[in-house]
Amino acid sequence: MKENTSVEWEDEIKKRRTFAIISHPDAGKTTLTEKLLLFGGAIRLAGTVKGRKVGKFATSDWMEIEKQRGISVTSSVLQFDYDGKRVNILDTPGHQDFSEDTYRTLTAADSAVMLIDVAKGVESQTKKLFHVCRKRGIPIFTFINKLDRDGREPLELVAEVEDVLGIRAVPMNWPIGVGRQLKGVYDRSSKTVERYHGGDHAHIVVTPTTGIGDAVLREMAGEMYEDVYDQLALLDGAGNVFDPVLVARGELTPLFFGSAVNNFGVRTFLESFLALAPAPASRYSQGQVVTPQQAAFTGYIFKIQANMNPAHRDRMAFLRIVSGRFVRGMSVWHGRLEKEVKLTQPQQFLAQERDGVEQAYPGDIIGLFDPGLYRIGDTLTEKKGIIFDDFPVFAPEIFGQVVVKHALKHKTYQKGILQLTEEGTIQVFHTVAFGDTILGVVGQLQFEVFEYRMKHEYGVEIELQRLPYVLARWVVGLAIDPVKFRVNSILCKDKAGNHVVLFESEYALRSALERNEHLRFLETPPKITL
Repeated sequence: MKENTSVEWEDEIKKRRTFAIISHPDAGKTTLTEKLLLFGGAIRLAGTVKGRKVGKFATSDWMEIEKQRGISVTSSVLQFDYDGKRVNILDTPGHQDFSEDTYRTLTAADSAVMLIDVAKGVESQTKKLFHVCRKRGIPIFTFINKLDRDGREPLELVAEVEDVLGIRAVPMNWPIGVGRQLKGVYDRSSKTVERYHGGDHAHIVVTPTTGIGDAVLREMAGEMYEDVYDQLALLDGAGNVFDPVLVARGELTPLFFGSAVNNFGVRTFLESFLALAPAPASRYSQGQVVTPQQAAFTGYIFKIQANMNPAHRDRMAFLRIVSGRFVRGMSVWHGRLEKEVKLTQPQQFLAQERDGVEQAYPGDIIGLFDPGLYRIGDTLTEKKGIIFDDFPVFAPEIFGQVVVKHALKHKTYQKGILQLTEEGTIQVFHTVAFGDTILGVVGQLQFEVFEYRMKHEYGVEIELQRLPYVLARWVVGLAIDPVKFRVNSILCKDKAGNHVVLFESEYALRSALERNEHLRFLETPPKITL
């Protein structure tokens, strides 16, 4: 495929940084996102989780249920410019029940920022999200947050990152004290210190030193100086050496310390991250590499969100641009539908705030008004023949049946089910024996959001009745007999017509495997079902 080699084109690609922030709940992800937007000039006032009681809400949390519960439920797309770079943040849900939407969103990221609580260390959700990033081989940058609170020893945290996650870590700065003893941080590369004075660090004072033996560092550390000196000397002598090649391969994580709520260390982290993080990466289409420099426009839908604007009841499809240049009103080839579509009224986002976009480049995320044309994973291209690799689908672990409280609302309920399925909020199965509808989700919160959105966006009140199933396996083979799945299990079909068996326990699954040796039981669909 022909490449565009103009200087302007290359500059636009090189200035893009598209990344996701991953963390366990309550590690401070939304707060960090807000402070990055603050430094980027995208907002004037950061609304922290604590501020929600008095009406300040985080810019990245636009859905009403997010404001009520103080968590990120959906994946927002946030864009701003900083220091010559065009920054695209994929603000993924941190709640453990929303791993499915988070996992899909990570396919649109070129790197990830892993946020860790200084007191809690590496937590369960962090591990899951880390391994998704690791599997994709994307660079991972670590920010150890809440340094102003009492927490664990820095060396202990670095060791835990390496031991638990299996990735080498190289501290880029080092704390001078933690919690009530926090005095500042020492930048190992520039040999500068940033003093901590409490409050909001909107104006940062950086002091140069001659190294770890400098009087400035000694004065700042006080009685902690010997410990800080020994720690830094140990890192210099026996610690990992920064290697951009290993970082790019996802084998070494640059590690930073700071406090997002106080803006302490955030600007330094942002500037270092933007300098080190990769520009837009290539993607794969049926074994072929599609590079950002290729002249023909290509992109894929990684998220669909209905009713972002309650006044208009609209539906947006989020497109990650892989190559070429997007121009407002252009016509592209829709691979799944095998027809041309015109991309009108494209939008770029700062949470609920939208701006029309005339053109965009690889790495950018744009929103397309969706009248029902798009599904997650759809490929849009200027030329035929490119279909980006399938998106991950995750086996649900919680199942239920829906009772519509008012029969006259059934048609509207069906519309809601269709839209929320296409968004990936829920998965829908139909039993082979009777055609009953069963909903499946990865986490309980997804059911709560489904119920909330059906009521407030579609005007349909429902009652969810939990079913005893805890496992789903897609079944491939000949002579699939529904009779063999009547005890502690049930045979269904998914949206694409694939056979799926829902099991009440691991024992029921093992029994089915023994009784059906001629069948294959898969943890994911044999083909995309979203």
